Amino acid sequence: MRSIWNGAISFGLVSIPIKLVNATESHSISFRQFHTEDGGRIRYRKICELEDREVPSAEIGKGYEDTDGTIIPITDEDLSHLPIPTARTIEIVAFVPADRIDPLHLESAYYLAASGAPAAKPYTLLREALKRSNKVAIAKFALRGRERLGMLRVVEDAIALHGLLWPDEVRAPEGVAPDTEVTVNDKELDLADALMDTLGEVDIEDLHDEYREALEQVIAAKAAGEAPPESPEPATGGKVLDLMAALEKSVRAAQESRAGETRGAAEETADAEVRELPTARRAARSQPKETGGKKSTTAAKRTSGTSTTARKSTSKSAQPTKRTAAKSTAAGTTSKSTARSTARSTGKTTGKTTGKSTARTTAKAADKTSADKTTAGKSAPRKTTARKRTA
Repeated sequence: MRSIWNGAISFGLVSIPIKLVNATESHSISFRQFHTEDGGRIRYRKICELEDREVPSAEIGKGYEDTDGTIIPITDEDLSHLPIPTARTIEIVAFVPADRIDPLHLESAYYLAASGAPAAKPYTLLREALKRSNKVAIAKFALRGRERLGMLRVVEDAIALHGLLWPDEVRAPEGVAPDTEVTVNDKELDLADALMDTLGEVDIEDLHDEYREALEQVIAAKAAGEAPPESPEPATGGKVLDLMAALEKSVRAAQESRAGETRGAAEETADAEVRELPTARRAARSQPKETGGKKSTTAAKRTSGTSTTARKSTSKSAQPTKRTAAKSTAAGTTSKSTARSTARSTGKTTGKTTGKSTARTTAKAADKTSADKTTAGKSAPRKTTARKRTA
């Protein structure tokens, strides 16, 4: 930041070189005057009323106008010899609690920057002393041609200087309060307190200049050749006929406004997208998949057309390997049962024939039994392969 004044803080016998910089800035929009006929700029010229001609700055001086209209010239040399010790010094005269300073006395604000490395130590000493004492420093300094009163206080890690009005520059509030005597009852005070509580507090950072923003929109629209936006009509307050009714209405309006803000925040929260946490996803993936009953039933239906005995034994098993073993066992059991029944029937028939026929029949039955076993052994792997493909 560019400094506007260089000097020193006089803290007893300690001198602290500092630079004065502006702590505030104006964002107001300024206008220029122009001639509406041709768009020419309107400028003010310094005209001498005696010669009726424009005078350059080198020929212009300053002076004090006396009560009779006489001008008493005052030169820069006269001002440079003024007997004031605060010409380039911020002289601290006292330390007082901050609440002793009436805000009516506050004027412009500046930051005091340490000028060079040698000023760092005494600057920090004064800052920490102000912090620990919870006090502000009252000082005198000269700026823009006159002596001023100031207040030094700590702002974060810097020292700020607030210009103060002299006591005789603050007017007393005479004739401002109502002349008539008015009595306020407790119920009205309770409603006023309720209204204050409903309005609540506010962060100063959330406040902004709505007029300047609307004016910027109008300028931007005019520059783009568009129609300026229409501003909403201001609400008419009307006459206050009943103070109690006005207070009650204000409380209700403030409560409805706060309720609307709460509902808006709740709707924004409800519209927010909800996503599953990564830990929950990993837990879900790590769980083993359950064996579906529909797949087993379908597979059993598909294999039921191949063998009735294999279907019955398969319905009692869930794993493919157990199903294959059940099929092989069922096939072997069927072959043995067939061989036994064949041998029994053969024995009854051969009782009426000769021994040779019995031997031949028994041999054929044995050969058939061996053939059935061989066929069952060959057919079991085929059924197992088909079951594996189906699964």
